[in-house]
Amino acid sequence: MLLVDVIKGIFNKPVKTESPGAHAAAVAVSGPAVLNVGGGNKKIAISEHYQNWNHLLLDIDPDGDADIILDARKLQTLAVGQFDAIYCSHNLEHYFHHDVRTVLAGFHHVLKADGFAEIHVPDMRGVMKHFIQTGMEIEDVLYESPGGPITVLDVIYGWGKQIEKTGVDFYAHKTGFTEASLMAALQRAGFAHVWIAESSDPFAIGALAFKQRPTPAQIALLGLPQV
Repeated sequence: MLLVDVIKGIFNKPVKTESPGAHAAAVAVSGPAVLNVGGGNKKIAISEHYQNWNHLLLDIDPDGDADIILDARKLQTLAVGQFDAIYCSHNLEHYFHHDVRTVLAGFHHVLKADGFAEIHVPDMRGVMKHFIQTGMEIEDVLYESPGGPITVLDVIYGWGKQIEKTGVDFYAHKTGFTEASLMAALQRAGFAHVWIAESSDPFAIGALAFKQRPTPAQIALLGLPQV
């Protein structure tokens, strides 16, 4: 059964904070652990509710500070059921549509039975609605980011400045989401309880997806409605 609700304020307070064949072993940590998938580096803020957790970074870039260097499409090569949460912010859109189900299946694989995934992606409906209603051109600036201006073109196809600078095609966007399509993808991956969260960013979608009914501790941690 898929439960859907809108939660306010959950994602609005950030906190600062391959070796082939070796991935099957579980990561040994004491206490709750969140796997940050595709986060780039640990200096980039993740959600406040993880500030007392073990924060492990998985990234494809061998030159960063990742704890696990791995393509997220290969998450099922990791030991099963070892993480309490997955955090994936503005990474899922970098996979082709048919690869999204593989990545989400990997999330499901590495999460504990009572684990959950927190996902953030661009809101294509919100972007397109603003684009049409305001009469923007595709190369007009949609908003300012810490790294510089972001155009409509950047949100749809990937940050052109970054792609040009690095020459890495993986920074390109290969698919997009609306609230309904993200919920459906999570449901197909086996997440039984999904919440779409109201975001302070009109051009982004936040979701929390649970393998089973949230525990009382998770409800309190995340400010979820009682289920």
